[in-house]
Amino acid sequence: MAKVYYDSDANLEVLKGKTIAIIGFGNQGGAQAQNLKDSGLKVIIAEVEGTPNWKNAQEAGFEVMAASEAAKIGDIVQVLIPDELQAKVYKESIKKHMKKGKTLMFSHGFNIHFKAIKPNKDIDVIMVAPKGPGTMVRQTYADGAGVPCLIAIYQDASGQAKETALAYAKGIGGTRAGVFETTFKEEVETDLFGEQTVLCGGCTALVKAGFETLVEAGYQPEMAYFECCHELKLIVDLIYKQGLIGMRKAVSNTAEYGDLTVGPKIIDEKVKKRMKKALDRIQSGAFAREWLKENKDGCKNFNALRDKDKNHAIEKVGAELRGMMHWLKK
Repeated sequence: MAKVYYDSDANLEVLKGKTIAIIGFGNQGGAQAQNLKDSGLKVIIAEVEGTPNWKNAQEAGFEVMAASEAAKIGDIVQVLIPDELQAKVYKESIKKHMKKGKTLMFSHGFNIHFKAIKPNKDIDVIMVAPKGPGTMVRQTYADGAGVPCLIAIYQDASGQAKETALAYAKGIGGTRAGVFETTFKEEVETDLFGEQTVLCGGCTALVKAGFETLVEAGYQPEMAYFECCHELKLIVDLIYKQGLIGMRKAVSNTAEYGDLTVGPKIIDEKVKKRMKKALDRIQSGAFAREWLKENKDGCKNFNALRDKDKNHAIEKVGAELRGMMHWLKK
């Protein structure tokens, strides 16, 4: 079992007297910045002037400036903009200010692990990654709790990189729930694999395949939507709270028997082999290169795939049915 770090393992004094520059006041940036501020730490924000996030940061009481200025002032620079933008912003606005003694931070190791960003050797490079969306990071902190976090050390030029990572995790509430140590490689590769094969790619493809199978067999699209998409939340919530066994205890014996006997025939060894190929592409860097090239080329294929799915029958039926569910609008 991995060692878990809690409040008593971290010291906020490590960050006292230092300025933390948050690059990006989006979902994670906004949440982390506010939690750090409430923990008594000095935080400044980098955003694009005139954008909603610039205004949001000002309204939240932060000093807001361009990325270059924030990187110059900050002792710790936490980069919380989308993966595909980080290398460009780092090269143009951050790199020249990352002098000896500073710390470069991330909450996802994509650009460091795949070497789109190559930091100077005389700075600390660390990661603190909450295992939840920014809204949850903020809400749990406000409630006196926290979201579990991962920490990883890529470069420890100062000899205190881990202490900094733990202190930062404490500042955002992570040590209240538990902090696990990992590596940039492990965090990135498992994160991409989960997204592609299970959480996003695997799940959406499975939902659409189930919907299409029922509709092609002559069943009403509304019935197919309820059974293959709408009710998924019930099952996911049960798994989220109680695990796979807990979910099976909560559903009917009929459902559990079907789960145990039919599920492995659908998600079989052939699927696992294709998952392994997906993992191989992640590990080799092929996926990262493809994604960065896609952005460089203007995201033509990405946008085409998006548009194709927008026109899928499940979206039309789903929008109509969700419109009847008044509780979703609350």
